[in-house]
Amino acid sequence: MDGEYDSTVPPLPDGSSNQNPIGISFVDLVREDFRTHESHFLAGFWVVLLHRYGNWRMGIRNKVLRLPFSLFYKLLSPIFQFVFGIQLPYTVKLGRRVKIEHFGGMILVAREIGDDVTIRQNTTMGIAKKSQLNGKPIIRNGVDIGCGVAILGNVIVGENSVVGANAVVVKDVPPNALVGGVPAKVIRQGTEPD
Repeated sequence: MDGEYDSTVPPLPDGSSNQNPIGISFVDLVREDFRTHESHFLAGFWVVLLHRYGNWRMGIRNKVLRLPFSLFYKLLSPIFQFVFGIQLPYTVKLGRRVKIEHFGGMILVAREIGDDVTIRQNTTMGIAKKSQLNGKPIIRNGVDIGCGVAILGNVIVGENSVVGANAVVVKDVPPNALVGGVPAKVIRQGTEPD
């Protein structure tokens, strides 16, 4: 039935805790994100910064003390979506050194995005159908995502894979693979895809 959760997939994170990477302070994480975006105040950096802030505020256990930080986040979130054309909810578990390369056209509603991932413009991540609302993709470490890519449903994109421009990924991608096409198929698989 439409609108129901798929019981074969674990529930999505509810956003009730700080999901920023552990072992690094918020300030150091923001500095690392700035370097990842080549020390430029580009749209991708600001969206990642807001995402980090959205998670950081959830580390404040006292709800009364957290309230002004949450209001600030809820005010900025739709403004950033409108101005930068990128949606990245704080409930997405985001790794370190994630680079959003270009402005606009991005809906990044994944379950998890790993470390050292590069994402280009007009990328969509999210559910494949209304009957599987918790079926969202997992992007492993080192993935390179081309422009115009759609990654939909309960799929895993394996470590160090490359997803070619305009590909539509609806099935798991093995590690170290180059995939492309509609629907995406493995073009090459090896230890170091170009």
